[in-house]
Amino acid sequence: MRHGYIKVAAVTPKVRVADPEYNGSQICEKMDEAMAGGAVVVVFPELSITGYTCGDLFWQDLLIEKAKEQLFRVAEHTAGKNGIVFVGLPLEYNGKLYNTAAALSGGRVLGFVPKSCIPTYNEFYEGRHFMPGMEEPVYVELPGGKGVPMGTRLLFCADTMPKLKIGAEICEDLWTPKPPSIDHALAGASLIVNLSASNENTGKDIYRKTLVESQSARLICGYVYASAGDGESTQDVVYSGHNLIAENGQILAEAPRFVNGIIYGEVDVWKLNSDRRRMGTFRTDDTGYIRMTFPLAPVETPLTRFVDPAPFVPRDKAQREKRCEEILSIQAMGLKKRLLHTGCKCAVVGISGGLDSTLALLVTARAFDLLGLDRKGIYGVTMPGFGTTDRTYDNAVKMIKSIGATFREISIREAVRQHFQDIGQDERKHDVTYENSQARERTQILMDIANQQGGMVIGTGDMSELALGWATYNGDHMSMYGVNASVPKTLVRHLVRYYADTLEDTVLREVLLDVLDTPVSPELLPPADGEISQKTEDIVGPYELHDFFLYHVVRSCFSPSKIFRLAGIAFRDTYDKETILKWMRTFYRRFFSQQFKRSCLPDGPKVGSVALSPRGDWRMPSDACADLWLKELADLSGEGRS
Repeated sequence: MRHGYIKVAAVTPKVRVADPEYNGSQICEKMDEAMAGGAVVVVFPELSITGYTCGDLFWQDLLIEKAKEQLFRVAEHTAGKNGIVFVGLPLEYNGKLYNTAAALSGGRVLGFVPKSCIPTYNEFYEGRHFMPGMEEPVYVELPGGKGVPMGTRLLFCADTMPKLKIGAEICEDLWTPKPPSIDHALAGASLIVNLSASNENTGKDIYRKTLVESQSARLICGYVYASAGDGESTQDVVYSGHNLIAENGQILAEAPRFVNGIIYGEVDVWKLNSDRRRMGTFRTDDTGYIRMTFPLAPVETPLTRFVDPAPFVPRDKAQREKRCEEILSIQAMGLKKRLLHTGCKCAVVGISGGLDSTLALLVTARAFDLLGLDRKGIYGVTMPGFGTTDRTYDNAVKMIKSIGATFREISIREAVRQHFQDIGQDERKHDVTYENSQARERTQILMDIANQQGGMVIGTGDMSELALGWATYNGDHMSMYGVNASVPKTLVRHLVRYYADTLEDTVLREVLLDVLDTPVSPELLPPADGEISQKTEDIVGPYELHDFFLYHVVRSCFSPSKIFRLAGIAFRDTYDKETILKWMRTFYRRFFSQQFKRSCLPDGPKVGSVALSPRGDWRMPSDACADLWLKELADLSGEGRS
């Protein structure tokens, strides 16, 4: 349960219709198996003690009584076990029968949640046997004179994990316009369990999966769906055991259909709580709810879930291409509006032959096309300096000409040397002044050309550089509109590749592919034997790591120790723990110290769920203290060396 992870299980046992004793034995056996697998929340299907397909046998006193006997047997079986178990059974109350989910833990029955929505259409005729459940809890008397609550407004809360609150609903409840899980979530439930007996017909599995995905996303919750399977009557329909576990719109586990078994998933309760906390429209209301506490001993939850090393980049090729097209459109539409509003028919872009300026040029060309403007109004300016290599220079020249922009070449060498002479800077001293003087000279040139032509400077810097402060203040940090401002470096690469893959122009395509193959560098230090000597990732660290850190700091709000744990899983085949920890320290130091650059960013379009605009998503004081985060990293030093 460290870092908020709990292991859950959805179980479909073998059943015999109307044989509670056999079913009780199967439930106990599968409970043992699921808990041996580490699950602390175990969910069985609807009416699992009797079988869902008993029909009019549900009216039989004997079946009702034997089902209750087996309930107590299963409850006793939870004694000494760590966690909570949900099973389904018919329960009589005040002379009426209810389809219920019973919550069991520590050898006792905690409560009953009745099914709210009773289907009586098509092949379903539950209304013949069951009453809709009551919202306001009533008390059901159990042997020994103890009463336990029954009603839909029940939450089951872990005593050692306050953020784990569980609400239950049953099958059809989810398929209705207003599922009970909505109220559960607003009352604080971070995990919803659904005991189901959903039969199969063609295409229903797709709809079922979509329901679970979307409900978990809408409610920002974990969702465990356990469905009936083999053993139920096939008189008219077939049940497949299509179990699902979801978390905030993402399917964590899905059972193969027509095979009874157990699926597991690790749900991040802390992350769900964090997402709700930051969403101002998620308004809570726990009116009328009763909370039942169950014991949960803290245990380690080994993570088997996939941890994406590139959270900004879709893994699926089709989804990735769709994302790239969408982002390019957002960038171009943002620039289009700005050009239209200002009346500018000229855009100035500094082209270095690197990835970021390449993307900015491609976006600018797309915006001009949308406006029906001649691409000659795009001024592609290459500004060779002390660190420019033939490779990047040649690529910049070819790219500008191939795109159809107006080519300008302005060397900055003599202007910077004059500046060095003016301020008394030794040209042989390759310090921050040496580097930043070049960056600011380039920005001045671009701004002045924009003034000459009545246009605007298009910013090229990406979000990863903004996170690290890897930009010269009032140099490449500044523009009139920053089209890449919310695009992380790992995604910039895919955007350029996508553009290259869709080109018919073979010359431009070859240039773009070579840009993709060029090391990331500001080229502010002299080359070594004609090759780039200043490689950004050697200085500040790998961008794939920094983008991983950035995503989980800003989007997930995770602590350093949790991010370190996840990075160790995501990059286990790429970096050792010591290397990850080293660059994490760099990230946090720079992220806090460089906020002043982000506090005065030019306008730029947001393209994803993470952005660092001081006017939108990220409002952080420029003088915030990083000690709290760096101290936790220091505490991890031993683990990093292990």
